[in-house]
Amino acid sequence: MRGLERAVERALKRVAHLEGALESSRGRRDEVEALLSRMADGDENPARMHHRIQKLEAENADLRRRIDEGREGVERLLAKIRFLEEQR
Repeated sequence: MRGLERAVERALKRVAHLEGALESSRGRRDEVEALLSRMADGDENPARMHHRIQKLEAENADLRRRIDEGREGVERLLAKIRFLEEQR
């Protein structure tokens, strides 16, 4: 009987998980349908969207590079501060 109860509990948890996944999928479906509708109406242009994505990816790469450079600068400053503290 205990084994059956555990099996039912696992099944209920799985059903709850699947219901959540289904709801998430429905939300994504609605977003895609809305985007397709805007594209069909001429409000969204796939070529323009692709260009915007490329531009954003380039900006993202530049920002990551700048952050890395900033981190390196901070590390150099911290090393200098540690050195000066040791000299005291």
